[in-house]
Amino acid sequence: MTEDSLTGTTSGLAPTELRYLVLATQREGHRLFARLLADTGLTPSQSEIVVVLAEFGPLSLRDLGGMIVCEAGSPSRVVDALVQRGLVARKPDPRDRRAVLLDLTARARELVPTLHEVESEMDAATADRLDPEQRVLLAAVLRSFLDGTRDGLALDRRFAAWRSAPPAIS
Repeated sequence: MTEDSLTGTTSGLAPTELRYLVLATQREGHRLFARLLADTGLTPSQSEIVVVLAEFGPLSLRDLGGMIVCEAGSPSRVVDALVQRGLVARKPDPRDRRAVLLDLTARARELVPTLHEVESEMDAATADRLDPEQRVLLAAVLRSFLDGTRDGLALDRRFAAWRSAPPAIS
């Protein structure tokens, strides 16, 4: 047990343990996601961009960057790789001739159902480790931790429509 120098309370955490728990969890998740994506030939970052463009595209590079967490700043390097592979196309924005929009090619759209299956497998792997109450609690803690950060805002934009949708009636 250590005493928190800010609050004077005692916790069951060693100094820096929480930081390393978060880092290790992220790395484990990334490795699992990469393994599940292996047959697609996409990296986790490429997969995130394809899935976001499938749901929200076409988007400008700036708008895409505001909805993803895989790349800090601009996702241009990942987008360039997807363009070279024939999965993303750059096209003129009909509202502004100077602007460029990113959209999926037909080839990428064929991959989207597989990417959704991989995401479902990731969700199932989480479900195997945490019960529903733990998942809700963990998500709330992580949202609080990310509140006001670039990645927290990106996730807010990305999942806003889902959170505001009325619950499905079964």
